[in-house]
Amino acid sequence: MEPISSLQAEEARLRSKLANNPFFSSASNLFQFLRWMLISTLTGLVVGSVSTIFNFGLKFAVDFRHAHLWVVLFLPVAGLAIVFLYRFFHYENNAGTDTVINSIHKEAHIPLRMSFLIFVSTILTVLCGGSVGREGAAMQIGGSIGEQIGEKLRFNEKDKKIMLMSGISAAFSALFGTPMAAAFLAMEIASIGIMYYAALVPCIWASLTAYMLAKAFHAPFENLAISSDVTLNLGGSTRVILLAVLCAFVSILFCKTMHGIKALYARFFPNPFVRAFTGGVIIILLSLLLRTDDYLGPGMNIIERALHGETAAFAFLLKILFTALTIGAGFKGGEIVPSFFTGATFGCLFAILTGANAPLCAAIGMVSVFCGVTNCPITALLISFELFGFDHAYYYLIAIAVSYMLSGYYSLYHAQTIVYSKFENSYVNRHGE
Repeated sequence: MEPISSLQAEEARLRSKLANNPFFSSASNLFQFLRWMLISTLTGLVVGSVSTIFNFGLKFAVDFRHAHLWVVLFLPVAGLAIVFLYRFFHYENNAGTDTVINSIHKEAHIPLRMSFLIFVSTILTVLCGGSVGREGAAMQIGGSIGEQIGEKLRFNEKDKKIMLMSGISAAFSALFGTPMAAAFLAMEIASIGIMYYAALVPCIWASLTAYMLAKAFHAPFENLAISSDVTLNLGGSTRVILLAVLCAFVSILFCKTMHGIKALYARFFPNPFVRAFTGGVIIILLSLLLRTDDYLGPGMNIIERALHGETAAFAFLLKILFTALTIGAGFKGGEIVPSFFTGATFGCLFAILTGANAPLCAAIGMVSVFCGVTNCPITALLISFELFGFDHAYYYLIAIAVSYMLSGYYSLYHAQTIVYSKFENSYVNRHGE
């Protein structure tokens, strides 16, 4: 046994010597850089292709529903189909985005069928009027495909986590057209207070590759630009702080409503088929009662309207309700676009009541509520830059910081870990509420 121990000690000594050699270290770093550039390009192409097809599918679903409102009557049937689909593929216990976040924290396998199931079920939900977005679905599609590529390439567990994150970045980028925000979302969303910088190059390159691919195929990205000539001043900053404080409370309401209604559904309708069918019926009846379809589907048209200064008084509350009723019943999709809707309409309402600039307040409300429900301030700031430009960057920065702090430890995702306190320099390591 002694010769073997001697050989191991000599191998460790040689490795340490090589690692401390500047030339060897630089060559090793360059190899890793080129390796990840190649692999993340592949990830961006594969995930970007699937996500672009998904994007066109969602656009078709939204356009078809707007042209044929009767399709909303099939929402309960769509719910039954989604539950059956997940049960048929033995994935009925899937926790959605929480599953993806959990797989970043610890060793967990995400099957490829997750991407297929969320792809089909989200389009079906949107087609029939369920109040969901697409970016939550993007995280599941990108994470599933990214990890599977790592599996096929026989990566170790640490590298598979990076593949998962780069897949998330690629999918988000191809769907929403914000490659900078997409790159940082994947690194930021799992653990609040720390960032997975080892994934920086793979996430950025996969995100940019997917974005360029989607753009080449003329993916339907929304144009959310605003026109405002407001300049930074003390009075404007005071209003922005007040708006951000209110947005933090709106984001808490959003999270509590989402989790609360899901719990109520599970309590009163333990059978998933009954739950989905009942949820579909409730949404139809509520839409008929309100005599509007504004709160069905993602609602990007309503967001654009809010960014031009138009909104209904209680639009933000109704969108929260419709989204919670949809996702709580078992329909599939994301919560991020509904959070955009909620923030934009609330910001617009705030402007109308206070006499502030409505487009700017809608934009600030949109990124502030997003930050509050996801606890991702860097991503929120980059989204504001990519969607609205840099003209009001300081206002976005102020609002996002305030909303991040005052939203506390609430989150859309229970698997999200708050590693460091939002209020003091201390380690808390707790899950989102």
